[in-house]
Amino acid sequence: MKTKKIVSYAFLALVLLFVYAPILVLIIFSFTDAHIIGQWHGFSFDLYVRLFTVERLRNMIVNTVVLAALAGAISTVLGTLGAMGIFYAKKGWSKSLQGASNINVINAEIVIAVSLALVFSMLAFNRTYYSLLIGHVAFCTPFVVLSVIPKLKQIDPSLYEAALDLGATPAKALFKVVLPEILPGIVSGFMLAITLSLDDYIITSFTKPAEFDTISTYVYNAVKNTAKSELPAFRALAAVIFAVIAAVVVVLNIRANRKTNKKIIENKEIKR
Repeated sequence: MKTKKIVSYAFLALVLLFVYAPILVLIIFSFTDAHIIGQWHGFSFDLYVRLFTVERLRNMIVNTVVLAALAGAISTVLGTLGAMGIFYAKKGWSKSLQGASNINVINAEIVIAVSLALVFSMLAFNRTYYSLLIGHVAFCTPFVVLSVIPKLKQIDPSLYEAALDLGATPAKALFKVVLPEILPGIVSGFMLAITLSLDDYIITSFTKPAEFDTISTYVYNAVKNTAKSELPAFRALAAVIFAVIAAVVVVLNIRANRKTNKKIIENKEIKR
């Protein structure tokens, strides 16, 4: 039994090492100003300073964060409304609409990017900030729908009807009963939409204005044009992004554990 545990823990450690080793290497070498990973020129915060003081890098980060926040917020609203529409539609329509929503999830991203670029070109709306934002929203919204629908399926259908019977208007029942129950799915969808927007390169490259850069397009162009003086700063950027995501995950897990413990305590008190 002990041997099985040792083997399982060793296998888990190897998997985690395989997944996180490249990120850990980037984080370690973000604290030295060497141009090449593997060389150590002494401990330094120079890359972090450069990341937020060089104007081109700072603008690129701001562009990416603002775009992701806007795309995430719009996608969350549209995805939540779409999920509720799909869930409360008639059975035949519900399945058809959900299948249509899933097309963008399983479809190749290059197909979505080319389709959007052609449509924007036909509408004389190509290569603007709005075409970029619409492209990100179109890409992220189906993933929000996927996050919200399972939470809707977990709701007791009688809760909404009971709220109406007790005198609540449909809007009040929606905001007081339905939305609080599906809030974890909405938050998950919002976080997923932001992550997808931050990470996207293909749709961004097909729909962005010529002078506009996000992290993905900037890194690609920097590598392509061998702009070596700015490339080391992306080690610091990777470390910052990893730290922020890790902090968010820890906070969400702590809140989830507190809610679970609270429910367990409440159930014990009810049984008493």
